[in-house]
Amino acid sequence: MEEMEEELKCPVCGSFYREPIILPCSHNLCQACARNILVQTPDSESPQSRRASGSAVSDYDYLDLDKMSLYSEADSGYGSYGGFASAPTTPCQKSPNGVRVFPPTAPPPPAALAPPPPPRNACLTCPQCHRSLVLDERGLRGFPRNRLLEGVIDRYQQGRAAALRCQLCEKAPKEAAVMCEQCDVFYCDPCRLRCHPPRGPLAKHRLVPPAQGRVSRRLSPRKISTCTDHELENHSMYCVQCKSPVCYQCLEEGKHSSHEVKALGAMWKLHKSQLSQALNGLSDRAKEAKEFLVQLRNMVQQIQENSVEFEACLVAQCDALIDALNRRKAQLLSRVNKEHEHKLKVVRDQISHCTVKLRQTTGLMEYCLEVIKENDPSGFLQISDALIRRVHLTEDQWGKGTLTPRMTTDFDLNLDNAPLLQSIHQLDFVQMKVSSPVPAPPILQLEECCTHNNSATLSWKQPPLSTVQVEGYILELDDGNGGQFREVYVGKETMCTVDGLHFNSTYSARVKAFNKTGVSPYSKTLVLQTSEGCNFDIQGTPYSQLVDIKKMVAVAWFSFDPASAHADIIFSNDNLTVTCNSYDDRVVLGKTGFSKGLHYWELSIDRYDNHPDPAFGVARIDVLKDAMLGKDDKAWAMYVDNNRSWFMHNNSHTNRTEGGITKGATVGVLLDLTRRTLTFSINEDQQGPVAFENLEGLFFPAVSLNRNVQVTLHTGLPVPEFYASRSAMP
Repeated sequence: MEEMEEELKCPVCGSFYREPIILPCSHNLCQACARNILVQTPDSESPQSRRASGSAVSDYDYLDLDKMSLYSEADSGYGSYGGFASAPTTPCQKSPNGVRVFPPTAPPPPAALAPPPPPRNACLTCPQCHRSLVLDERGLRGFPRNRLLEGVIDRYQQGRAAALRCQLCEKAPKEAAVMCEQCDVFYCDPCRLRCHPPRGPLAKHRLVPPAQGRVSRRLSPRKISTCTDHELENHSMYCVQCKSPVCYQCLEEGKHSSHEVKALGAMWKLHKSQLSQALNGLSDRAKEAKEFLVQLRNMVQQIQENSVEFEACLVAQCDALIDALNRRKAQLLSRVNKEHEHKLKVVRDQISHCTVKLRQTTGLMEYCLEVIKENDPSGFLQISDALIRRVHLTEDQWGKGTLTPRMTTDFDLNLDNAPLLQSIHQLDFVQMKVSSPVPAPPILQLEECCTHNNSATLSWKQPPLSTVQVEGYILELDDGNGGQFREVYVGKETMCTVDGLHFNSTYSARVKAFNKTGVSPYSKTLVLQTSEGCNFDIQGTPYSQLVDIKKMVAVAWFSFDPASAHADIIFSNDNLTVTCNSYDDRVVLGKTGFSKGLHYWELSIDRYDNHPDPAFGVARIDVLKDAMLGKDDKAWAMYVDNNRSWFMHNNSHTNRTEGGITKGATVGVLLDLTRRTLTFSINEDQQGPVAFENLEGLFFPAVSLNRNVQVTLHTGLPVPEFYASRSAMP
């Protein structure tokens, strides 16, 4: 029940609805909130003054103004009632629900004891869909009261209230378990068994839950809704055309006198049945969503557990690498220490050897000096030859590399760490998946395959008993003329919609599954034709089943495409209504492209200020989006002002025609790709001869406009009479 609470709150005040009224757009407002956001309009622009001045505007235009989106500058923070040229601009506010609302032009006087009546000429803008409408002389009383919503809110609030107590407990009343509608008494379980046994006359009494009993007690007797036009009459019939309950006076003298009506009770049961059927499908989706949420929550827990396990494994692997590196480090340090000891030993041995030799040389030198000091020639000559030989011998001993170091101070070791660093940088995760067999071919779900306009939706699934893991699917489509297949989708989804197909063409589609091991094998063929029914034919063919899609389409339904439009384009009304926030011309294309057949669509002019020059026609997908339609060679268009129209292609103007557009005008575009021609009309009057000929290729509906223009697209229309009669001529 808590999820329903947002449905029961007013988008303006953010509280539960109080005296809710139903707007023509099917949204609800509190009556007080609706009175607060009324906007007064000038008398000169009111529907009554326009009728009095003879303006060619029907009652339908003013009563159904809510069908047009009349707010402007959706992203600027300001809004105004666009239906009147002199309407004041008022800043937008936001309700507690975040919905944009439009306050009145002047606040009510604080001293007023009662809410002031609505202005004589006022308009109301729905804060949810921003559709505007003009109030008639009845004001807010012209909107029906939503008593059904009031009842739902009462039951919801009663369900949230404090628990009811038993009325028969003598001490400390317990919580009531049931209420008897006949006795009008609340019972707890012990008191019900003691005072209200289910036998005898009491067995026929109806016991209900306490909350339901309190609501029925409060709402009894039942409120009967009365007619908004005839307040003393109750609703007795249902107008099928207006989709609203009416009274008998509405049928005799009101605006419903010529409409189709049905019994109120029968339509009540029919709509209840339709709502129940719709709720069954929604209930299935909600059940699937709950199961999916359970699956996702289980996945969260599993992901957390797997993450902890994987992190522990990663840390262990990295620690093992670090241990191996430390062991290798110790081995390399040992080799360095050995080299260090060897060098020291060699140098120390050479030091010891040189010290002994130097001591001997020094002693010989001192002895020779003392001999030279003697004055006895005969004694000197007796030993001089021997001393000279000893000196030369000792000198020679020092000259044979004795004074050269036997070891260098540098270490002749160079650590080659480049391969290891490269391996560390290349250290990464690899998928360790168990090899699985080839998957089985998918099965196309014929009950979910369908076509619409120039698009086809295909759905498939794996065989129920297949346990082989599937990593994705490949959907292929031919060219519509029996040519080669091409891939149009590769992914994990089991449903795909293919857009941009030719009208009145036959396509063949096939799908196969794949995993790392390979692609699914061939299987039998199932041919499906969806022109007037479903015909099945089993054949042998590759992939899953071969689906033959054949759709004979008389008319096309499409809308404007936000994805390919210029960024300045503003969309509304389910992408059927467009305007622009720039003074320069911007281009917007339709979602559907045409290459075959006869197609007709219309564009109604919702707003036309300051005599701009909008352009209407067709274009290639790569047409310039920041220039007027027809300025390049990718568009064929008619641009118009309030007096004249021209045909334009590749910035070349041709066939000037008298007759322009105003607010409320309708521009028709007729693309005949059988005759390869393009024709235009304004208010069902053909503009000149055939505008363009020899058209060939893929064309998209296109419009260029600026901020002074707003248009609405109308599709799925039959060919106009002026062209149909000409086509019937031999």
